[in-house]
Amino acid sequence: MSNNDRFKKAEFAAMLGIIINILLAALKWGIGVYAGSKALIADAVHSASDVAGSFAVYLGLKAAKQPPDEDHPYGHGKAESIAAIVVAVLLFIVGIEIGKSSFAAFFNPISAPKTIAIVAVLISIIVKEALFRYKYKLGKELNSDALIVNAYEHRSDVYSSIAALVGIGAAIIGGKLGIGWLEYADPVAGVIVSLMVIKMAWSLGKESIHNTLDHVLHEEDTVEFRKAIESIKEVKKIDQLHAREHGHYVIIDLKISVDPNMTVAEGHRVGKKVKNKLIEIDNVHNVFVHINPYYEDKK
Repeated sequence: MSNNDRFKKAEFAAMLGIIINILLAALKWGIGVYAGSKALIADAVHSASDVAGSFAVYLGLKAAKQPPDEDHPYGHGKAESIAAIVVAVLLFIVGIEIGKSSFAAFFNPISAPKTIAIVAVLISIIVKEALFRYKYKLGKELNSDALIVNAYEHRSDVYSSIAALVGIGAAIIGGKLGIGWLEYADPVAGVIVSLMVIKMAWSLGKESIHNTLDHVLHEEDTVEFRKAIESIKEVKKIDQLHAREHGHYVIIDLKISVDPNMTVAEGHRVGKKVKNKLIEIDNVHNVFVHINPYYEDKK
């Protein structure tokens, strides 16, 4: 798949998320206010945050597809990871706000929400689970941190909607049976939603920050690279291999040993062969090769 096709697919997914989240947030907010459901209003705020999240992902993808330039010789791939961090921060802030709003409801008179609130929650669960599966699969296919984090943002909305469904259902039952304390299940669900959102934001943010800090792939993840290098007969030994993730692609810093009697030109040709072999691998964007002389007694 070409880089252009990759970004077209990713940008379409991000834009689809923006449109669906706007519609869902409006639906849940309107019905939440009409039905008097704290849990559904909290869930609507969560969906609204997903709009900002999907927009951040869209901007990150637009930046990431820019070619390398003088200031960014390694490309702009990390823009996707930065977008993922922005999404995680937004999610964390929204989780705090949902919790504060739901907790405040315990200190005010409360009544059970209307039954229509359940319809809105069920629609949300079905739509957001479908969106999660679509974006997660595409994120894995395109090796996009931003899309994967955005997918889990949709999954967190599914979980929060399930919690809201339980709370709304219990509150409605409490209202019909005259069990006053059960009506507080609605704001309780709102608090649970907020804790789930905060936990997911923390996990996703931690992973995205790790990916942004120039970490190298573990040895078990570089087996394909090593096999490709070892297939070049002139390479006597791999002295060092650092494969760094830059968003959806990998940049390799490599030290190899060759016959010490080679000329500089011959060593250069070996380095070019190794680089070309590695760049044939889908996610490898660039390779920097350092040539060392090989001695059998060298440790």
